[in-house]
Amino acid sequence: MESAHKAKTSRDETPTLELSGVMQLPENTNCLACSDDGRYLCLGHSGGLTVWRASSLNRVAGWLRDRLEITSIQMTSMSKTMYLLGTVDDMGVARVFGHHLDSIHLLCVINIMEDINKRSICLSFELFEGGNYGAASLSCGRAVWLEIYQFPSAAWLKELEMAQNPNSSEWSPVTVMIQIRPPKIPTEKAINGPPEASQPTDFLMHCLALDIIRSSSLRWEKPPFSTDEGKTKEMNESPRHCTQHFLLPCGPGDSKAEFQPGLLVAVAVWWSGSCNLLQYFLKKPSKSSPYVEPMPDLLWPNAKEILCSAVSKCTRYIALGLSDALVCVWDRRSGAPLSLVLMPEANRALFMVQFVDCCPVTDDDFQIFTAEKVHLLILCKSGAIHTVTTGRGTKPNTKQLSERPKDSKDLPTVTASVQFLQGMSLVMQRSGKMSIQDVINNTTVCFLTPPTTHLITTPHSPIYALNSKQQSLFIRGDQDTSYSATSEERNQSQLFVFRFAESDIFKQHVVSHPESTQQQQTLSYDTLEETCSFYLQKRLALSLYCMQTVLELHQTLAYVKVASCFSCVFM
Repeated sequence: MESAHKAKTSRDETPTLELSGVMQLPENTNCLACSDDGRYLCLGHSGGLTVWRASSLNRVAGWLRDRLEITSIQMTSMSKTMYLLGTVDDMGVARVFGHHLDSIHLLCVINIMEDINKRSICLSFELFEGGNYGAASLSCGRAVWLEIYQFPSAAWLKELEMAQNPNSSEWSPVTVMIQIRPPKIPTEKAINGPPEASQPTDFLMHCLALDIIRSSSLRWEKPPFSTDEGKTKEMNESPRHCTQHFLLPCGPGDSKAEFQPGLLVAVAVWWSGSCNLLQYFLKKPSKSSPYVEPMPDLLWPNAKEILCSAVSKCTRYIALGLSDALVCVWDRRSGAPLSLVLMPEANRALFMVQFVDCCPVTDDDFQIFTAEKVHLLILCKSGAIHTVTTGRGTKPNTKQLSERPKDSKDLPTVTASVQFLQGMSLVMQRSGKMSIQDVINNTTVCFLTPPTTHLITTPHSPIYALNSKQQSLFIRGDQDTSYSATSEERNQSQLFVFRFAESDIFKQHVVSHPESTQQQQTLSYDTLEETCSFYLQKRLALSLYCMQTVLELHQTLAYVKVASCFSCVFM
């Protein structure tokens, strides 16, 4: 197959990137993921999982079990030779594996089924970069909760080095750092009494109570013309789901938590139907003290219900898509909103928000409050895509990247930030069309097309993975049934590889970022008073800078005026 550096040109002068490679996939490959160092590609499929080398697509290792269907997979590096894999199967069981050399070892099962009547189902499972932490959203009956884990990565590294038997079950146990459930209604005082501004705890409890009452009333709202109250109650008491984000040290109070530089300090959580973003500091649980239901350490209040969220790569900024077409960007360092954006009236329902490029790293503290600028990609439920550029003290600049599609086949199903291309996003549509969009300049950079004999598998939920280190896209494709093919060929899925680094199209767009988010240096403050003091200092510095600029401008104007008078006298 021809190299991908050859690019066709379509009628509208937008180039098309050709394939770099094709490889046959295992049966029913349901998910793909790349290791964060770019060396490996892992595949979840019927009967287990497989690890390939990302550069050559050669099989390196596998873990196989009968009657097992892996539906979700992740991979992160613990060291140069050892990797952690997280999976979820079709029965809702989450597992953690260790990959070392040519072997894959099952390290632990997150939700072991000890009692079939109390079986918990994993709704989502996420590994933190580096393999030190994980988060699982679990459900049992109508109960839903979030668990944050600390993995014994140092012990696992030693055990994997000494492991001889891939089926060994003697591994160091996982620690549950915190278990978070939907907040309960606090005391009657917190609901009825006015919040005390001088007492942060009272204010937090008051906000929680109001939020719980509001979300509960929405979920229990009685439909019109309903006569069966019991059925109505059961129908409307839908279980809540949560969304979580791992946070690095940055915001107020972070230094009170137990952490080491570069490791997690907190987790941000919001529940469906809620207006509040809750932050919990991560601490090692005490074995001696009894378990106490954790309360949020920080609360980020919002006027409207949260619909979607995203965190910048450095975790300093948190973007929230709210009801009534509002987007709020919180700055964890200052503890205040960076910007509040109202989206166009025609596209009020927000579906997804994401950061386009990485958080800038700077040693100049003065720029913290004067030069920050973030770029967001906003996907509406209507299918329209908008871009937002905003910052402190600047008017948000909103552009429409694509209009609401007239045909449902053109609805976007994936909008993924391409971290190795400055300001670029990968956009996929229900029709199977793929393109790279320049979000900042509002242009289509190129199209990506599979062979004419194949189609992208399940374009409404494509199976793909982006490799930032090797600057590649891996995506599953199936035989187009409209072309003549044998039954065996129809059942064989292909892995299509697009390598951006081989194309001249992207040379001017390629950027290099720090090796890891953990390497980025951030500032944190012990108390709210310290944060406010820091904020006021920067505001004062900015005011002095502005005053100095105005004085210099007046002096320049005065000099010009005097000079012009002299020129008139001597003319």
